[in-house]
Parts: sequence; C-alpha cells; structure tokens
Amino acid sequence: MNQMLPARAATPTLPALVATSGEAAARRFIDFFTSNIRNRNTREAYRRAVSEFLRWCAAHRVHTLAEVQPLHVATWIEAQALKASAPTVKQRLAAIRHLFDWLVVGQIVSVNPASSVRGPKHIVRKGKTPVLDPIEARKLLDRIAITTPVGLRDRALIALMVYSFARVSAALGMKVEDVYNERRRLWVRLKEKGGKRHEMPCHHNLEKYLTEYIEGTKIAGDPKGPLFRTIGRKTKQLTRTPLPRVNAYAMIQRRAAEAGLTTKIGNHSFRATGITAYLKNGGTLEKAASMANHASTRTTQLYDRRADEVTLDEVERVGI
Repeated sequence: MNQMLPARAATPTLPALVATSGEAAARRFIDFFTSNIRNRNTREAYRRAVSEFLRWCAAHRVHTLAEVQPLHVATWIEAQALKASAPTVKQRLAAIRHLFDWLVVGQIVSVNPASSVRGPKHIVRKGKTPVLDPIEARKLLDRIAITTPVGLRDRALIALMVYSFARVSAALGMKVEDVYNERRRLWVRLKEKGGKRHEMPCHHNLEKYLTEYIEGTKIAGDPKGPLFRTIGRKTKQLTRTPLPRVNAYAMIQRRAAEAGLTTKIGNHSFRATGITAYLKNGGTLEKAASMANHASTRTTQLYDRRADEVTLDEVERVGI
C-alpha cells in the first residue's frame, strides 16, 4: 500500500517497498531525489527507473528495502535489456546503484545490492546526432526572415547553438545580461550541466545576430529577463516567458522545412554541426572540447563527423 510521508510539503507518493521500510527510509528516499540530484532531467529519469524496479520487487514478494538482493537487481536488469537500448539499461542500473549507495550512507540498508551487478556493454565511437553540412546550416540561417521579432529570435538562437556549441538547455536558460561586451567584443555566458558557468567570445556572425535581435526587440532594458522568449499570439511581440525546449524543437523543424532541408535535425544538431565545421577548418580537438565545455575530448569526438566524408568518398569508388 502506498502512503504519504507526513509533515512534508509536496511529498510524492512513496513506492510500497519504501513505505513499509519505515519513516527514516521514507525520508532518506525523498531526500535522494530532492537534495541529492539537482538536474531535473536526471531526477525524472531516475525516478521512473527506481519506481519501476521497486514495483517489480514488490510483485516478486520483496517486502522492504533491506530484502532487496543482487539477484533481484540482476534479474530486473536482464529483463530491461530485452526491451530497451544498452544506454537506457545502464542508466536504469545507475539509478538503482546510486539510490542504494545513498541508503547505505544513511544507514537504511547495510549493503548496496546493485554494486556487484554488471550492466550491458556499450561502446560508442560515433554520435547519432544528425549533422548539417556547412552549406545547409548557412542556408537555414539565411532563409529566416528577420522582419519580425520571431525571425530575429529564431536566427539568434540557432546561431548561438552553431557558433558557441551551446546546448539548447543552456541557450534557453540565458538572461539578457548573459550577452555582454568585454575587450571590445561581444561575449556570451552559459550555464551548462552541473551548474558550470561557461563564457566565450562571439563569432562575428553571432555577434551581429545577437545584437540585431536584442536591439530590434528592445529587450536590452530588461537585463534580468530571459534572452529567448515566447511570442504573444495576439501581439506578435516577445513576452517575458522563457521559450520552452519543446517550442524550440518545433521552431527548428519549421525553419528546416522552410529552408528545404532533408536532414532530420533536432535541438542538438547545431552543437555537432558547429564542432564538425570548426574541426574541418583546422581547429583542434582540445580547443573544441574547451569551447563545448566538455570534461574530456572523448566526448567531443562523438560530435566530430569529418570521417563521414571519407566514408562517402570511398563508397563512390565502387565503379559499377
């Protein structure tokens, strides 16, 4: 039976295994999601994985958290591997492992039943994010009409992701004051994963597009307001509501269709497009990693699609 932890505001409904393990376990469980995991997307992914696993345990006659054994974790992970990709299964195992680590430290359970369980092997040498050719990226930017606030906004947002390698979440989280002048150049300030602050100067095209957007929409007087905003349906002017990620994705699909692009792109495509273009023009992997705010060049390599062109050239050697 599910129960609610008393005396806590906005407390979620607890899984049965947690509720039957006592109040201390319930509090520690909730603290795992509210205090220990700061990233919203990670929190939601972990919540889904943990909830599904604990429901599975309850259905298999496991009554408390202390009764969960490595065999339970391993069996559930094997079942997950039959219906989900290796990265997804590894993430779900990480969620369970991190939860029980948290419970061990909080003295709710004595050992972590997931610590000895191995996830599926998964080796990635090339990212799956669709990448635009520089000519396609240029065409996309040039086809955006900038006679309206929405056009100025869309061009500036896409250009920011291309030229600064910014993640869409970091771009949409910017405030107007995060675009600033320093050393006679326009700079951008991004808040990346883990709360990391990342600052870099603007490419001359990006400087032009951001300046025209901010001046054309007159948002410079609202430095604490969001940089990228929704458009009022009636006024066709910028509101003070931050542009949601799903809206940015819909905008990109619309702009790509208008430009006649056949490559199916998404929010992350511009990061990979910018990194690949930079490396093709003589940039170094180390500098690209720094610009993209990657902790390791191995991550940056996943965005490098220069090898795709070599592959295409070799395919054309089949002279039939």
